[in-house]
Amino acid sequence: MKITLTVWRQSGPNARGGFETHHVDDVSPDMSFLELFDILNEALIADGKEPIAFDHDCREGICGSCSMMINGRAHGPERGTATCQLHMRKFQDGAHITVEPWRAAAFPIIKDLCVDRTAFDRIIEAGGYISAPTGSAPDGNLILVPKAVSDTAMDAAACIGCGACVAACPNGAAQLFTAAKVQHLNLLPQGQPERWERVVNMVTEMERWFGSCTLHGECEVACPKDISIDFIALMNRDFIKAQFKQRRLTGQHA
Repeated sequence: MKITLTVWRQSGPNARGGFETHHVDDVSPDMSFLELFDILNEALIADGKEPIAFDHDCREGICGSCSMMINGRAHGPERGTATCQLHMRKFQDGAHITVEPWRAAAFPIIKDLCVDRTAFDRIIEAGGYISAPTGSAPDGNLILVPKAVSDTAMDAAACIGCGACVAACPNGAAQLFTAAKVQHLNLLPQGQPERWERVVNMVTEMERWFGSCTLHGECEVACPKDISIDFIALMNRDFIKAQFKQRRLTGQHA
């Protein structure tokens, strides 16, 4: 296969960026999209040029770092697939592919296709955890969890924090990411003691960085783990309940 790549290049956060076009020959249909960039970068280095910076780590669809807009779609044309698991057989021979970094104000560009997703870390720090008491670890089966609950919690926990939902959202919202991180804990018995504080703190932190959700649904389509927007509804429900609980505790009235 022969592929033409038009790639966004930007030397730094404050530098002026622009597109560069490169031609890559002898592309195997079984090659992953990141392997295509490996070959291109080897050719650039051999020519004494600066390689294209892009994020990657596990290359198994787990770490969530392979963030690329491919022909205007987060992670590319195949639904439920991260960039690292996208294969070149999904493209036609001679295809012209445009690659950009995530399109989101909350994810400023570091260099080329690399963006800063620290805003996600701030949301997790606000409450995306269960406080563990000191002492020995309890038996794994000590707390019984209904199968329907555990299955739903696992569906939410599948989120890899890649940011595709934000990049695809017309509003640059992070409700799907935040909802997944809130609900995979709020659904479980172990998450109940901090349930209401968790949802308030994480939603409040989210609103500092990201736009508001208007349920366009692009986030669900772009998610490489097919996480449902139903979790946004569950998070909103918990957030509203938490507000009423807080008002009762403080003696506030409508």
